[in-house]
Amino acid sequence: MAVFRRMTASTQSSIHDVLVLPYLNHAIRMLESGYATATDIDNAMRFGCGYPKGPLTAVDEIGPSAVRDALLARFEETGDNLHKPADLLTKVSDESGSFTATGGGDAAAPELRHTIEKVGVVGTGTMASGIVQVFAQAGYDVIFVGRSQEKLDGVVAGITKSLDKAIAKGRSDEETKAAVLGRLTGSTSREDLGQADLIVEGIAEDLDIKTELFRDLDRIAKSGAILATTTSSMPITELAKVTSRPGDVIGMHFFNPAPVMKLVEVVTTDLTSPEVDETVRALSTAVKKVPVSCGDRSGFIVNALLFPYLNDAVKLHESGVAMADIDAAIKESAGFPMGPFELLDVVGNDVSLAIQTELRNEFDEPGFDPAPLLVQKVEEGKLGRKTGEGFHTY
Repeated sequence: MAVFRRMTASTQSSIHDVLVLPYLNHAIRMLESGYATATDIDNAMRFGCGYPKGPLTAVDEIGPSAVRDALLARFEETGDNLHKPADLLTKVSDESGSFTATGGGDAAAPELRHTIEKVGVVGTGTMASGIVQVFAQAGYDVIFVGRSQEKLDGVVAGITKSLDKAIAKGRSDEETKAAVLGRLTGSTSREDLGQADLIVEGIAEDLDIKTELFRDLDRIAKSGAILATTTSSMPITELAKVTSRPGDVIGMHFFNPAPVMKLVEVVTTDLTSPEVDETVRALSTAVKKVPVSCGDRSGFIVNALLFPYLNDAVKLHESGVAMADIDAAIKESAGFPMGPFELLDVVGNDVSLAIQTELRNEFDEPGFDPAPLLVQKVEEGKLGRKTGEGFHTY
């Protein structure tokens, strides 16, 4: 792989082709497999990552034939299966077609098939607190459960601080703040979730801990209550199977910070009932989020497309390309809000490695092998901004 010495237009184009083309190809394969619609794939990357356009829209704007030909050139150079143009890309190119002309977004708007009046949230961390705020701001009574009164007080304090910032910026007022806080009820007992119509768990990403919780929620929750997990990586089917109501279990993956980020990945298992799926999609819209639908598979939409691209960026740097050149080229050529190394340090290299390892295991794709330098950073404890050093020093 060539070493780029200066940031010329040719250099930007080369970095774009090395990193962005496989990302576009992966998105096309996701569509080809029927995992998600073109509209949902594009919305996931726009609202989950802040990208100016989704990958399938980007392919249409570049031109499917141009993307196919550029990928073929990469495949001939590398022999990497990830660079071999997807069959659907070849078909659309041959037919001079489009990926987004019929994106699957014209279906009737989802409706609430279950009555949702009271929402329960399990957890008091950043994500759980954000979810509490989202529902309370949308007018729902929320009961949230934590391990101590101190943790519960921390949730209220955090939401209060967020609302005060909104007031200071002229985006809210004291009356609205009082109404939102008035809808909150904290508890240290899971038993108090018994009257919730929807319960969302936002606890540690540990399958054993989540499994124990879902067994307990199955005992506590009233008949017809929806049990949702905001996991970004755990197999939701495994959580559903430990309950006596697998049809009522679903993924509702918010993005951090939940009050700000617009995306919710609505993740169904083979056991999830259509009514629960439709209700959660409708509810997501009701709380001013953009829902996208996908199945219970590692990475869902966003992580499955994002982290291989980040991993490829590390491999490109290992080949001799400067991190600053890669970050600058991606922001300039693709219009992404952050370069890959900037984003890796924000996400955390440990999180990135864990997700990339899961994707490698899920798809059995050698091209998804974690970059050695990423593994090294984690082993050295250089995890990113949270430790003061990652790919950059802070």
